[in-house]
Amino acid sequence: MSEIIIRHVEPQDARALQQIYAQESTFSDTLQIPWPSLQSWQDRIAHPQPGQYQLVACIDNQVAGNLTLEVSQSPRRRHSASFGLGVVARQRGKGVAQALMRAMIALCDGWLNVERIELTVYTDNKAAVGLYKKFGFVIEGTASHYALRAGEMVDIYYMARLRRALKDATSLAGD
Repeated sequence: MSEIIIRHVEPQDARALQQIYAQESTFSDTLQIPWPSLQSWQDRIAHPQPGQYQLVACIDNQVAGNLTLEVSQSPRRRHSASFGLGVVARQRGKGVAQALMRAMIALCDGWLNVERIELTVYTDNKAAVGLYKKFGFVIEGTASHYALRAGEMVDIYYMARLRRALKDATSLAGD
């Protein structure tokens, strides 16, 4: 199996990101809308928002997945971040999302002083919920009729990973 390389997004990645988020299986499970334009991805890469970090996972020098982390810029929430991710359909099940999650958590824990990583995920996206739980995220609540997907209102879970809670659980387990 080929090695998964994580790196920061580059301008030449715009077309690959457009293609990831143009997949029905990706835009259906995210808050993206169908038919993203190449220009919108070029703009996102060229002009990131403050506190935004854009990573890609590559297999054999081809973009296989993307994760965008957004660290809150609010003075009272600078300890928190949220993210979204997508993986090329034919690369799913090969550890791409896990590699992106490990890199994002290492960035948050080791370099950005992020204590709380939060996300929303559709309640019927069992694979994503399982992935997030594997990395220490817990369900904090449910929002009914949160978003429109293919003409239907769908529910989401609010999930979060608290670095301090993980440290406390680890130290208790070692006692």
